[in-house]
Amino acid sequence: MSKITFTLVLSCLALIVGIQDLSAQQITAPMKQHTLVRPPYLKVGDTVAIVAPSGVLKNKNAEIQYAQDLLKSWGLHSVLGQNLYTDANHFAGTDAQRAADFQKAMDDPTISAIWSARGGYGAVRILDKLDYTKFKNKPKWVIGYSDITALHSQLHNEGFESLHAVMAAGITTDLKGIEESVATFKDAIFGKPLAYTLEGSIFNRVGKASGELVGGNLTLLHSMLGSKTNIDTSGKIIFIEEVGEHLYHVDRMLQSLKRAGYFDNCKGVLVGDFSNTRQNTTPWGSGIEQLILDALADYDFPIAFEMPAGHEDDNRALIFGRNIELAVTKEGTTVKFDK
Repeated sequence: MSKITFTLVLSCLALIVGIQDLSAQQITAPMKQHTLVRPPYLKVGDTVAIVAPSGVLKNKNAEIQYAQDLLKSWGLHSVLGQNLYTDANHFAGTDAQRAADFQKAMDDPTISAIWSARGGYGAVRILDKLDYTKFKNKPKWVIGYSDITALHSQLHNEGFESLHAVMAAGITTDLKGIEESVATFKDAIFGKPLAYTLEGSIFNRVGKASGELVGGNLTLLHSMLGSKTNIDTSGKIIFIEEVGEHLYHVDRMLQSLKRAGYFDNCKGVLVGDFSNTRQNTTPWGSGIEQLILDALADYDFPIAFEMPAGHEDDNRALIFGRNIELAVTKEGTTVKFDK
C-alpha cells in the first residue's frame, strides 16, 4: 500500500468514527426543553376580535351582544368578523371567508385576542389556509374550546400558548350558571394566576406530575393523528373532554391514540366533562371513568377526573402550552398553573 493510499484510508476511518460519535451524541443527548411564546395579557383599552372559524351562528345575535357587553364591562373593545353571521349551510361562511376573518384578526396589530364565537365543526378546514408570519411578530390569545381544539393544536406546534375557555355565543345576559366559566376566563386573559382544587374521585389514579398542558376535545385530537397538526405529547399532561359520543366510540378513539403512541411518554391525564354520552343498543358495561382507566391501564401516570371543563356551564379556563403542577389523590386533585 502506498503512503498516499494509507493516508487516505486513515482519513476515511477517522471521518467514519467521527460521524458515528456525532450520531451517538445526537441520539443520546437529551431533548432541549422549549418554552412556548406567551401572548401579552390583556389590559384595559385592548381590543378583542370575535370571529366564527367553525359552525354557523343562527339566532345568536343576542348572545354575541351579551359577549360584547361583557368585554365592555371589563374595559375592552370588540370588533366582529365580517362573516360572523354568514350562513353557508353548516358553516359560518365558506372556508375562504372564515379563513379570511381569522387571518385578518391574526394580522391586525390592534387586536389583542381572538375569541371564537362558537365551535361545531369547520376549524380543521381552514388550518392549512392560515399564515402565522405576522402573528409571530405580534402574538395574541386565541380563545375557545371543542372544535377550536384544531386551532389550539396548530398554535401549539407553531410555538404559542392559547386559551381553552368559554366562547362568545355561550354568554348569557345575567351569566347565571356560567359565573365560574366567565370569572376564570377573565382571570386568564388578564394574567391572574390560575389554580383549581377538584373534587375527589374513587377512579383517580394517584400521583404527581408536572408538564405543559395540551389537548382538548377527544374527537379533534383523534382527527389530528397522522397530520402535521398532531401534538407531540412527550413530557406533557393531556386534557380530554367530549360531548354526545357513544362509549364504544370514546374507547375506539382512545385505543387509536394509544396505538399511535399518544400516551407513551406523557406525564399524566386530566379528564374534563364527557357530556350527554349516548346509549348504544348493546350496553358497554361500565361508566366513562372505568372505560378511560381500562384504555390507559398499561401506563402508570396519574389520571385526574372531575375537571370542570368542556361542554357544561361550568367550563373553567385552561391555558394550553403552560406548565402545570398536577397532584392527584382519591380525596381530591390540585391543578396549579405556572405564573
